[in-house]
Amino acid sequence: MKLEGTTVAMVTPFTREDTVDEEGMRENMNYLLERGVNGLLAAGTTGESATITHQEQKKMIDILVDEVKGKVACVAGAGSNSSKEALDLVKYAEDAGADYALVITPYYNKPQPHGLYEHYKMLSESTNIPIIVYNVPSRTGTDIDVDTIGRVAQLDNIVAIKEANPDMDKVSQTIQKINQMDIRDFIVLSGNDNLTLPMIVQGCKGVISVVANVDPARMSEMVKKALEGDFARAQDLHYELYDLMKVLFIESNPVPAKEALNLMGRPASHVRMPLAPLKDESRENLKKVLLDLQLI
Repeated sequence: MKLEGTTVAMVTPFTREDTVDEEGMRENMNYLLERGVNGLLAAGTTGESATITHQEQKKMIDILVDEVKGKVACVAGAGSNSSKEALDLVKYAEDAGADYALVITPYYNKPQPHGLYEHYKMLSESTNIPIIVYNVPSRTGTDIDVDTIGRVAQLDNIVAIKEANPDMDKVSQTIQKINQMDIRDFIVLSGNDNLTLPMIVQGCKGVISVVANVDPARMSEMVKKALEGDFARAQDLHYELYDLMKVLFIESNPVPAKEALNLMGRPASHVRMPLAPLKDESRENLKKVLLDLQLI
């Protein structure tokens, strides 16, 4: 399945007993599919991968594949700060039938550039599933540099990078390097909703989106119009969504996104500790934006 367009970094709904809410997860998937998204990502960082167990993560990959395989791009969150654990998850995603594995740069241990290269090289050589590199230095403490991205992009079955470093100049440098190296099948995806439109102008092919959990129709249309070159319409949608793009990060992701879904009557429930519920002031700000967009 094609990776371009809008892929939703889905929240993980929980039951009152703090287990993965399979029924709610499937309900959310179909809600998103009906509103035109191009892909679904389960068990990513927005899905609270840091506090779900590997057993839960694998269960979520199975649910994802069962519900949406063949309908849209099926992306499994499969990263870890341990290369050995990442390999186990990537292999599981491959065996389960996911279309792609999203593999975050290892966090906390701050690997050197050549360590990052060896990490992805090992995953590439050990599996056949297409792999998306996920760079989010604000969360991991490590930024994969442009030269290393170029090296990793040459590896078999490393097909894309989700770039969440907000440095727009780095985006230009990355795409320029990929073009100079003539790696035609490697694409760059936005990891920041509010930067998606300018990143598409620079040559990115879509977004892995938090906002699309809450307003999938408008987010998908914005990306579609931008990729088609209708930048006037894409710009209008960008500004319609801009306050939502900002308020969903008023506190740590996915706390505002899950609260938004709760306010909309969608499956979400609580976040797992050490994340905490949204503060009252933030909740009121969020509610105002949702009202303005007629989402509640």
